[in-house]
Amino acid sequence: MGVHGLRESEPYDRVTTMTTERFEVQREIAADPAKIFALLCDPRGHVAIDSSGMLQSADGAPVRQVSDEFVVHMDREALGDLPMGKYDVTVIITRFEQDALIEWTISGAIQPPIKHLYGYRLEPSEAGTRVTSYYDWSQIDERYRAAGIFPVIPEAALRATLGILARNVQ
Repeated sequence: MGVHGLRESEPYDRVTTMTTERFEVQREIAADPAKIFALLCDPRGHVAIDSSGMLQSADGAPVRQVSDEFVVHMDREALGDLPMGKYDVTVIITRFEQDALIEWTISGAIQPPIKHLYGYRLEPSEAGTRVTSYYDWSQIDERYRAAGIFPVIPEAALRATLGILARNVQ
């Protein structure tokens, strides 16, 4: 048995790292890294694979480099944790390596920006692509840390999103 009781040969939803300020989950997806990366660069792709139910729609062109941005229309009521209702966030790309890595943070009505990071690493594999999804809140401002609301997204949501991603690209 491997990590968290999964057989080593089992390619689904493996947790690779979990700390108090970062989650990482992996999944083998039977698709080419370029196809997966194209979906992850498309604002509407983010909405299509979201497992939280918060992402309602998105506006903007596919991202191509660090500092590119797009807007996501959110509905926090899907989580049922904070009464924020509907709001918009700007997704800002912080790391970008074609067909290999995409990372972003968000800015919105809450200021200063929270500085939590989301991302995907893609590695070619025998099955197609090993996709690692991560959520990192290690850089958040102390006022947000003191609020005790992190992580905003549970680890299970990252695993579920990888399943939805697989369904969309296979």
